[in-house]
Amino acid sequence: MPIAETRNTNPKNLISGATGDWEVIIGLEVHAQVLSASKLFSGASTEFGGEPNDHVSLVDAAMPGMLPVINEECVKQAVRTGLGLKAKINHRSVFARKNYFYPDLPQGYQISQFDQPIIGEGEIIVEVGPDRQGEFEEIRVGVERLHLEQDAGKSLHDQHPTMSYVDLNRSGVALMEIVSKPDMRSSEEAKAYINKVRTILRYLGTSDADMEKGNLRADVNVSVRRPGEPFGIRSEIKNVNSLRFAGQAIDYEARRQIGVLEDGGVVDQETRLFDPAKGETRSMRSKEEAHDYRYFPDPDLLPLEFDDAFVEALKADLPELPDEKRERFQSDFGLSAYDTDILVSDRAIADYFEAVADGRDAKQAANWVINDLLGHLKKAGETIETTPVSAAQLGALLDLQSEDVISGKIAKDVFEIMFSEGGDPRDIVEARGLTQVTDTGAIEKLVDEVIAANADKVAQVAEKPSMIGWFVGQVMKASQGKANPQAVNKLLKDKLGLD
Repeated sequence: MPIAETRNTNPKNLISGATGDWEVIIGLEVHAQVLSASKLFSGASTEFGGEPNDHVSLVDAAMPGMLPVINEECVKQAVRTGLGLKAKINHRSVFARKNYFYPDLPQGYQISQFDQPIIGEGEIIVEVGPDRQGEFEEIRVGVERLHLEQDAGKSLHDQHPTMSYVDLNRSGVALMEIVSKPDMRSSEEAKAYINKVRTILRYLGTSDADMEKGNLRADVNVSVRRPGEPFGIRSEIKNVNSLRFAGQAIDYEARRQIGVLEDGGVVDQETRLFDPAKGETRSMRSKEEAHDYRYFPDPDLLPLEFDDAFVEALKADLPELPDEKRERFQSDFGLSAYDTDILVSDRAIADYFEAVADGRDAKQAANWVINDLLGHLKKAGETIETTPVSAAQLGALLDLQSEDVISGKIAKDVFEIMFSEGGDPRDIVEARGLTQVTDTGAIEKLVDEVIAANADKVAQVAEKPSMIGWFVGQVMKASQGKANPQAVNKLLKDKLGLD
């Protein structure tokens, strides 16, 4: 990781130790599987799953005489990602051999990029929060580089009592390694960074970034220092595959290093693993430096070169990215930072919201999408892609409410029916007799009945006008939620003398 200082100390991020305050320095190497039909240097499928060693070509198996051929789509995906990271696109890059023992890479080395990567420096704006006031803190994390490399296969150690098995289906799959600068100062910032990278990749369609499948993993570099001092010795925590584990690993490792230093010891530069069951890191091996891998240009691959026209064609087809979408949602729709952050966290959610909000009250649409739709989806174990309520259905439901055909309470009931049974909201309202009561005479009758039955509370209203809410609730309950709330409110104020 680079060691250039790029950020000042923020006192709120300091960790108190036995002998004073400490600052944690965090850099991340995010490994994202490229979304492509075939592998980086062969035509074998990248489809997830399948029988072991079913997606393996002669190139992947390192058969004699087999030569790698670069996959153009993987190159395009890397360039798209670089553009999304506002990074420098290098028109010339070089693939190198990284010599290291990989039991699940038949070549015995990894084809990667070293000193001439495809993507250079960039920047990611990360929103950390919200805090107790619902506010977000914006930090800028530098990107050092993005390079392409091939993934390794998978060793299986629990299939046989004396032997390990190797599945090469993943061997040779294209990875983008996105290396940050050491600009993060807390586990919360690191988690927000990983989440932002994942969101950008999904918006671009360059990786599905599914951490559960191992398609997004992070190596976490952690060191601690006294505020204002030079960077300390770092440990690298390998292959962290969830945001929660990343946060736990960073917090544990920072505390561990502080303990070592305060006891007069020295932090070893090493590679560590995080044990989720114990919530702690443990030593794996001493940390290698670049010279240990004996990098040299791969003699089977020419330097990768492309021109401005290649980059401009890819740039022209880029979608609106999260930062631009966030700014537009806040300026055009007047949404809060909190609501916007949820809506732009996933491109499919943002698209769904925009379809619902088209020609309607955007704040109302946001509330329904965030509180009702996403809440029901989470409870049901569904996603926005599998939602049983389409944007058109939800939009039609909002239309019924704005037209005063149904009340807000009835709208919630209709949504429950739509979510569990499906159907058009207008048909549901008509078939079940849920149309809002707007007849003033009918509502007035209910109001009179509630007032007559609660003389004791009527006497209290003059001293406590807020009690009218209780009366509104009783009338709505008596009407089974069908009475027009505005009409109920007006009649109650008139009859209780609150105007």
